[in-house]
Amino acid sequence: MKLYVCWSTNGGAHHDCHKAHQALVDAGYSPEVVKARGQEHLPSFLQLKVRREVHALTGSFFVPVLVLDDGTAINKPDEIVAWAQARPAR
Repeated sequence: MKLYVCWSTNGGAHHDCHKAHQALVDAGYSPEVVKARGQEHLPSFLQLKVRREVHALTGSFFVPVLVLDDGTAINKPDEIVAWAQARPAR
């Protein structure tokens, strides 16, 4: 499983990347964290490689994005949290 985040998983409870990562950790997962630096609002030709990967998976440059082992991509923070809470690894 991979979790694409902006710059970090640090930040407070208001930060979507932190919320998604914390929900996965709390559920017993250790996702590979991939930093998608840059800004989602930039035009596509200015996006960095990882943001282009995110766009290929979801049609959007926004993170966080959780990619499951079967290739399923979840690209809404609240859905990532709900997925983790409904499927604890422990």
